[in-house]
Amino acid sequence: MITDALMRNALSLSVAAALLAGCGGSQSQPPLASPAATAQHSLIEPALSYKILQRFVSDGIFAGLPIAGLIDVNGTLYGTTYGRASTDGTVYSMSLTGAAKMLYDFHARNHDGRRPWAGLLDVNGTLYGTTYYGGTSDAGVVYSITTSGVEKVLYSFKGGSDGANPIAGLIDVNGALYGTTYGGGGSGKGTVYSVSTTGQEKVLHAFTGGPGDGADPTSDLIDVNSTLYGTTPEGGVGSTKCGVPNLGCGTVYTITTNGDEKVLYRFHGGSDGQRPFAALIESNGTLYGTTGDGGDTQCHTVGCGTIFSISTAGKERVLYSFRGGSDGAGPSSGVIAVNGALYGATNAGGSSGCSNNLGCGTVYSANLSGGEKVLHVFQGGSDGENPIGTLIEVNGTLYGTTEYGGGNAPGCDDLGCGTAFALTP
Repeated sequence: MITDALMRNALSLSVAAALLAGCGGSQSQPPLASPAATAQHSLIEPALSYKILQRFVSDGIFAGLPIAGLIDVNGTLYGTTYGRASTDGTVYSMSLTGAAKMLYDFHARNHDGRRPWAGLLDVNGTLYGTTYYGGTSDAGVVYSITTSGVEKVLYSFKGGSDGANPIAGLIDVNGALYGTTYGGGGSGKGTVYSVSTTGQEKVLHAFTGGPGDGADPTSDLIDVNSTLYGTTPEGGVGSTKCGVPNLGCGTVYTITTNGDEKVLYRFHGGSDGQRPFAALIESNGTLYGTTGDGGDTQCHTVGCGTIFSISTAGKERVLYSFRGGSDGAGPSSGVIAVNGALYGATNAGGSSGCSNNLGCGTVYSANLSGGEKVLHVFQGGSDGENPIGTLIEVNGTLYGTTEYGGGNAPGCDDLGCGTAFALTP
């Protein structure tokens, strides 16, 4: 079993390792503009406004490390923290101006979940999520929680063929919940599963890795016309460009709700992307996503990460390659589409300093003609540091979280325990 400390930083560390080698429901979206050119450039164009809504601490109401992004339910934001010190993570609510309260504090006793990596899903006013650990076998759980804080474990993973340790959250398709587990399955390479709102779980696919299949899924699924799409950071084509050759460079896959799975695209590394961690989005029949590595080689041979598009027939195109400097590097979160542009965050790059001088991360916008604009450069310290969760948009404002930063609060050491922020592009 991979250690708790390593899993808590798995996405950050995979990106950081690459940089150290060199330079340091349905998620359908509004239609995007068509690509017009291939030239790439990056501009720093600060947001109209940027505000820290909340600085998390080591325990209590604002227990730290908000790895997941936020969701909006009727003007109230909801999220999870992975937890530090005496906590095993929390579920919290927050107003659009930053007034927050803890709804639930996870704990290991009584087979409860612990250490939620994923965010939440709203289904008719009830929230659903997953935890990486906890449950009867300490292999993670699927849980529900009301907006008033009443939590219930729906399913405890056993850690074997049924799956283990979900990093990803859930989606709702016709009243059933669908998700992925990082481990478990016949080969220990993870699963795609469904679970009813009353707790009946079914494995739809067990990943096998190697050139024929993906491995170790970390991303949420999306539903496009009753077909599910997802990514895996490993599996597919092996390449020395992707680090350990037999792990592969990652995949995009499709799966039906009956469990018929196929690999749609195998990343190759190099100028192509590699290691997609985050969920895809769909807009006007095209899928969009990010890879944590690959693309421009200024971050040594592994690359600084990419934004890519892929058709439902499997034709992939790199839209932008990050360069590891002011434009950011290592996007471990996905993108969202707002008014014809893509918005996202990079885990590293931007300013100097933070995490061994790899940079504290950025918020950016991108278009389909290859241009990228940096809207905010995180500074660490009292500001945020290392955003991992995907952004959301509410009434023209972007909301997100950073894993670290926020100042040296009690129990948070120099890195801080994370922030929630708002940004108006």
